[in-house]
Amino acid sequence: MSNTLLTAQQVSDELHALRNPSIAEHSQRFFKTGPGEYAEGDCCLGIRVPVLRKVAAQAREMSGSENLKLLASPWHEERLTALFILIRRYQKGSPSEQESIYRAYLDNTKHINNWDLVDSSAHLIVGAHLFDQDRSILRELAASDLLWERRIAMIATLQFIRNGQFDDTLELAHQLLHDSHDLIHKAVGWMLREVGNRNRELETMFLDSHYQEMPRIMLRYAIERYPEPERQAYLKGRRASVDPKRVPPTA
Repeated sequence: MSNTLLTAQQVSDELHALRNPSIAEHSQRFFKTGPGEYAEGDCCLGIRVPVLRKVAAQAREMSGSENLKLLASPWHEERLTALFILIRRYQKGSPSEQESIYRAYLDNTKHINNWDLVDSSAHLIVGAHLFDQDRSILRELAASDLLWERRIAMIATLQFIRNGQFDDTLELAHQLLHDSHDLIHKAVGWMLREVGNRNRELETMFLDSHYQEMPRIMLRYAIERYPEPERQAYLKGRRASVDPKRVPPTA
């Protein structure tokens, strides 16, 4: 596939030529595409991520309209490739182009509909775009009925965390503390762990205030890198009571 202005159909044809049925079968199970599961009905081609990144690099000059056609594909790997292209376009774009890509991303969240699609892109588009802007949209996304929008809100804050800003992560963690879905529990726990990688005291203050009400998997993700005695104290509910004055604001 030459490095020209490619169409969505040309990229789709290239990806279908690379499909691997045995990997696809595993991917269908891994990404929970069965009846009643969170990605019910999703279709996989069975192509590894490094290969998708290579195809995306070859299609990097794809137009915005063709990019969105690819993002609307019923095939999981085609949507992920579209996001890789979108990320590159955002990073190389002018401010007006970045604004357009950011808006297109939020207008198409129904197609960003699995955890790997969100985790590969939310911080690099939504988080990057909001870094120097008002971030109230994240609270709206976190209140969405759409699972993927809630996860986008949480994962977007990874961009802030990497730049030493933690308040939005903690506020959203508090907002999503009682979410019903384990994919949100995992996302919140992961982002809290990322905060702790840079500021353990701040994460500990949040956990000491909320660990007894946190879903178990959220807590496990959050304390993954704590020393074993501290991990067990949290898991067994034996942490000492916390002084409310030490707890960082979360609302």
